[in-house]
Amino acid sequence: MLRIYNSLSKQKEIFKPIDPQRVRLYVCGMTVYDYCHIGHARVLVAFDVVYRYLCELYGKQHVVYVRNITDIDDKIINRAKENSESIDSLAQRYIDEMHKDSDMLDVLRPSSEPRATHHIEAIINMTQRLLKNGAAYRADNNDIYFNVSQFAQYGQLSGRNLDDERVGTRIGINENKHDPLDFVVWKAAKTGEPAWHSPWGPGRPGWAIECSAMSTCCLGNHFDIHGGGMDLKFPHHENEIAQSEAANGEKFVNYWMHNGYVTIDDTKMSKSLGNFVTVRDILNDYSPEVLRYFILTSHYRGPLSFTLPNLDTAKKALDRLYTALRDVPIIAESKSGNTADSYKVKFFAALDDDFNTPEAIAVLFEIVRDLNIAKSAGDIKKSESLGAAMRQLGHILGVLQNDVERSLKGMYIDKSSLSGKHIEQLIQERLTARKEMHWKRADEIRDQLMQHGIILEDNPLGTTWRRA
Repeated sequence: MLRIYNSLSKQKEIFKPIDPQRVRLYVCGMTVYDYCHIGHARVLVAFDVVYRYLCELYGKQHVVYVRNITDIDDKIINRAKENSESIDSLAQRYIDEMHKDSDMLDVLRPSSEPRATHHIEAIINMTQRLLKNGAAYRADNNDIYFNVSQFAQYGQLSGRNLDDERVGTRIGINENKHDPLDFVVWKAAKTGEPAWHSPWGPGRPGWAIECSAMSTCCLGNHFDIHGGGMDLKFPHHENEIAQSEAANGEKFVNYWMHNGYVTIDDTKMSKSLGNFVTVRDILNDYSPEVLRYFILTSHYRGPLSFTLPNLDTAKKALDRLYTALRDVPIIAESKSGNTADSYKVKFFAALDDDFNTPEAIAVLFEIVRDLNIAKSAGDIKKSESLGAAMRQLGHILGVLQNDVERSLKGMYIDKSSLSGKHIEQLIQERLTARKEMHWKRADEIRDQLMQHGIILEDNPLGTTWRRA
């Protein structure tokens, strides 16, 4: 029975979809003005597992996953000006780059990926409803603001003290607001910026209104799960709740999920601090699966400490999983009633507990122990069954789906001076040297390969290799 930690209630709750035939999930996606960094990767991977597991429980045909794209905002406008290119060109370029990164990380494409600029009509319609029922007002500068004082539940998601927030807000920064906490729903056009026609003149949508409009257009006024990074809880998600429920007159979302922050060497990652690392940077030296596995070794709600030693540890652990699968034939799904069933129960129990991926990974290593014992004993049937279970369960996490040998021999950019072909040639030369009892030459070859980060593993069937 799946339990999800609901950020709104501050506790784990049994997941009960509004309609089990159409489970609905919305996640705040990327603002496309730069390459994806490790923080983006965490959102993509964490909610990919949520999506995969919901598909496992309810069937993929019954799960609708929407992840939006913000393709218009101040950052995009400013970056386009810096690059002397059109906003559409910049946004599409980084959408394409985001898809490359997410595909590399084996992140499944969502059911739909709405863009803010493609939903202007829906945004205008929602803004009109807010104005009509008094939840929003038109300021003297023609911006339209949400009237926070008209929504009694404002602050419930984040738990913020609104009086403290007001004190900490520079009132003078915008004299057009009735209340310092009021937030913009529609921005009046400024010279040189893109704008769309509306009943209030040309302008563009505010940040939060786009998600309210796109999520309800795609999933209905009331849906199951809304997710995103912890940094979006306030004010973005708080604002979404306020304007969605004020406009539609009903509950917006049942379960709110937020993934934790990423730290770089124990400091919170932030573009303003300049301490962010792009996915591209990481994939220069590590395979995408290593990065994905590393992300899953921490519970999605907790902090993720990014360091190169931690990535190296993740690589070693993933190598151990693949090493166990070495020489185990791939078979169809294992039948019920075998040794693997108890592990499947434990694996599902881990994910049922608020998608606890570290515990689920621990179950994979329990299988490794039994698999290695079965391989040593020559129990082919049991080895095949356990290997199949590892791959089946790994699929839900998005790992262990690659070719074993290619994974162990390095799927990242090879910076070694030795090609795979050259390594195989040296191994054959070493085998010949050992056969002819030229032990010194055999040892020299092993040492040569070790200097290039190549580890040899001798066994009764021959010699295999992997990258350190």
